[in-house]
Amino acid sequence: MGILYQAEDPLYWAIWLFILFALMAFNELGRVKLWAGIALFAVVPLVLTVFVWPTTAAPGNPYGTGTWFNWVKTYSALAGCLGFIALRFVKWRGADGRTHHLYEKRWALCFPPLILAINIAEAVIRDFQVFSFGLWQGGIVENLWTISGPWNIMNGIAGILNIVTICGWFGIFISKDSSRDMIWPDMIWAWVIAYDLWNFAYTYNCISDHSAYCGLALLLACTIPTFFIKKGAWLQHRAQTLGLWIMFVMTVPQFADVLAPIPTTHNPTVFFVVSLLALASNVALAVYQFRRIRQRKLNPLKDELYADTKAYQRVVEENR
Repeated sequence: MGILYQAEDPLYWAIWLFILFALMAFNELGRVKLWAGIALFAVVPLVLTVFVWPTTAAPGNPYGTGTWFNWVKTYSALAGCLGFIALRFVKWRGADGRTHHLYEKRWALCFPPLILAINIAEAVIRDFQVFSFGLWQGGIVENLWTISGPWNIMNGIAGILNIVTICGWFGIFISKDSSRDMIWPDMIWAWVIAYDLWNFAYTYNCISDHSAYCGLALLLACTIPTFFIKKGAWLQHRAQTLGLWIMFVMTVPQFADVLAPIPTTHNPTVFFVVSLLALASNVALAVYQFRRIRQRKLNPLKDELYADTKAYQRVVEENR
């Protein structure tokens, strides 16, 4: 038995590794080829919505995918994918005879932080909801095992802090290479790590026995490309890998329960420690960020907070 997870067959971890690399591969395909992005995040979900999901994700199904949360999360993730494709590629010829791009509009740059904040808020609500269930010894809710505890409140607060520390969105720009990625340089490694810890704790708390996939693998699938493949494009990586995973789960809902289960150890101490780490990291990020705002007299709604850091400057240099 491990600390976080227990798997009856080591083969399940091999499948987990395959899922990780498959998510990264399809994310790369959707990133570098416009036609692939449209196919993956518009055509495929449209077909699945009409012909597949009404059956595989029907309300009350034995795998828990028929809840309001799964449906909302699916379409909000896909909305992010399509919105970011629009920011990257939509252009038109204006009355002045010049070519204009959607990303040049400041109102359009409000979309990435808005869809990100909505996705975080959805999960925060779910953490608080799981606490309200009062399952202090654990139990089954909507066909998923879960356990209520102070960790839900701790991680809900961490998620709120994660929303508050979203910054620098008016500095978003489109890379000059052929992939035309959406680059958000102010979203440096400190915020990404704080987000990862919070989101992992959320999946561990609320989708416990699925969290090896929808938490650990899914977060690595967007964090690895952010640090080693296409720096500065974290939100684009996150939206696309999330969209890919949730479409797969809605289509094959028995995957994490029957085909390749990796359940948690159901240890309350582990739940507490995971959420404590998430809360501590987001408190530290918020304190550090507010200090920068005060010392440099910055406006967090307009200014880029990390423009003087090496991490920020490196991302800009590589993409402009």
